[in-house]
Amino acid sequence: MEIRNIAIIAHVDHGKTALTDTLMRQTGMAGEGVSMDSNALEQERGITIYSKNTSVDYLGTKINIVDTPGHADFGSEVERVLRSIDSVILVVDAQEGPMPQTKFVLKKSLELGLKPIVVINKIDKPAARPDWTHEKIMELFMDLGADEEQLNFPTIYAIAKSGIAKTNLSDKSNDLTPLLDIILKKIPVASSDALNQKPLRFQPFNLAYDNFLGRLAIGRIYEGVLKTGSSVFLKKATGETRAGKITKIFTFHGLNKKEIQEASAGDIVMIAGITDIYIGETVCSDASQEALPAINVDEPTISLNFLVNSSPFAGRDGKFVTSRQIKERLEKELNVNVGLKIDFSPNDYFKVYGRGELHIAILLENMRREGYELQVSQPQVIFKDIDGIKLEPFEEVIVDVPAQMVGTVIEKLAKRKGIMIDMHPEQNHTRIIFEAPTRGLLGYRGDFTIDTKGEGIICSRVIGFRPFAGDIERQTVGSMISMANGKALGFSLFNLQTRGTLYIGAGTEVYDGMVIGNTSKGEDMRVNPTKGKQLTNMRASGSDEAITLTPPFKLTLERGLEIMRDDEYLEVTPKNIRLRKIS
Repeated sequence: MEIRNIAIIAHVDHGKTALTDTLMRQTGMAGEGVSMDSNALEQERGITIYSKNTSVDYLGTKINIVDTPGHADFGSEVERVLRSIDSVILVVDAQEGPMPQTKFVLKKSLELGLKPIVVINKIDKPAARPDWTHEKIMELFMDLGADEEQLNFPTIYAIAKSGIAKTNLSDKSNDLTPLLDIILKKIPVASSDALNQKPLRFQPFNLAYDNFLGRLAIGRIYEGVLKTGSSVFLKKATGETRAGKITKIFTFHGLNKKEIQEASAGDIVMIAGITDIYIGETVCSDASQEALPAINVDEPTISLNFLVNSSPFAGRDGKFVTSRQIKERLEKELNVNVGLKIDFSPNDYFKVYGRGELHIAILLENMRREGYELQVSQPQVIFKDIDGIKLEPFEEVIVDVPAQMVGTVIEKLAKRKGIMIDMHPEQNHTRIIFEAPTRGLLGYRGDFTIDTKGEGIICSRVIGFRPFAGDIERQTVGSMISMANGKALGFSLFNLQTRGTLYIGAGTEVYDGMVIGNTSKGEDMRVNPTKGKQLTNMRASGSDEAITLTPPFKLTLERGLEIMRDDEYLEVTPKNIRLRKIS
C-alpha cells in the first residue's frame, strides 16, 4: 500500500481538529461524535494541546495524518512533527486570515522545503472573506521567502465542521473528496521498494507513556524494515551509540493503535522496549550507520519553582503531597512533555522551565486532577548572557480590538515596553501588531480582557532573544491579605469590596496570610474578612438593609499565575486555588 505523510497545521481555533475528525468519519475510520481531542482538558478548553497521530485509507492509499497544537506555547510539538512528514495542510480561518501561529508553523514548513496545501476554512461564516484571506496568505508566503514552487500552492475552500471541501468557491460539493484528491495528487509517496532494501533508520519525533510498556516513541521509518524483537542501535547526533531491543510495534488506524510484527519504510509507527529513547535519536540496525540530522526542540522562556504546600490548609484536599511524590510525577511528565525542562538539584523546590504560562498551567491542571497538592512561585522570564549582553525573550503580539479601545491597548502595552510595528483597520475592528518582551506580557492578558470588555483577541508567539528592555511596571494594584483564620462573612466583604477586587465570596474559609483580593491604591493591606456585624438589642431604621456583594474575581490557574506577585505563592490543590504571601 502506498503511504503519504501529512501534518495539519494552523493557528488556534482555525479548524485543524474539525478537519481531521471529518476526514476520519468520511473514510470510515471513526464514527459520529468521535474527536481527536479526546483529552478532558482539550474538550473543556476547545484547543489541541498534544499532537496526535491517525491514518485514513483512501483509494488504496494510507494517509498518515498528524494533528498538531495551534497555541504558541506548544509550538515545540509542531516543529518536531514537520521534520517527519512530506507536506502540510495549512488551515486558515476565512474571516481572521493568517495569525501569529500560522506564520510560525508556515515559516518552519517552508524552511524545510515542504510544499503546503492551503485550506481556507469556515467559508460559511457571515463575515468570511476568502479572497482577502487568499491574498494575505500569498503575501505571507512571499514575506517568508517561499520559492516559486511553494508559492504555487493549491487552495481548497472548506467548511470542516460540515465535511465540505471545494476547489473553487462556486463549485458544488457535499464531502471532502476534493481535498483527498489533492493530497494524492500533490504529496509525494513516502514508501518504495528501494527504501525497504536499505538498512533500518528510524527517528522518533514524539514520546508517549504506558504504565505497562513504559516509554513509547512515535517516529518515521526513513529506510529499511522495522521488526518486533529485533536488536537495534541508538545513535545520538554527537555519535554516541548504545544497544536496544524493540519489543512491540504499533501502527495508527483511525483513532486506534494496532499491534503489528513489522513496518516498512515511509510509515509512521510507535515502538516500545527502549526505555531511554529520546526525540531526534536515530534507531538503526548497524552501529556504523550515519545518524539522521538532529531535531531541535524550542528552548523554554519562563521558569518557576514547584514546592511542597506549606500553607495552614496543607494536606486537606490532596492525595499526593510530599516532595518525593511531586518529584516522581514531574519525572514522569518529562517522558512525554518535551518542551519542559526540570532542575532536580537538592533544594526544597524543583525549578520547572516551560514555554509559557499556558504550558505550565496545563501541567498544574493535570496534576491537581490526579490528586496532587503543591504551591508554585511567580513565573520569571529566563535571561541569557551572550558576549556580556543581557538578553530576554521577545514575542510578536497581534491584537484585534474595536476601534474605540485602541488607545487603551497601545498605552498599556507601551508601558510594558511593547513597540507598535503595524496598525490597520479590518472589517469591524482594528488589528495592531507589537513586538514586546515576554516579561511585559506576563500578567497582561487579564487586563486586556477587562480593557476590551471581552471583545478583543490577543495572540502572540516567541520571536527570539533580544537585548534587555529595562524595568517594567507590571502591576499597579496591591494585595488584600487576611489577618485572621475562619470563614469570610458577607458583612465584612461588603465593606472590603469598595477597596478593590475580591477573589473570594462569603462562606470561603481563609487563613492568616491568604490573599483574598487586590487593592486599587496599589499598597498591600491587611484586613479581617471574618469580622461580623456588632449586634445590639436596639432596632433602628436602615440598620438591617440587605447586603449586596459584587461577584468575586474567581482565581483560575492562568489568572493566578498572571496576577501573583514575587512575594506570593499560588497554592494548587484538587479542590482549591489560592494565593498566599510567602511567610
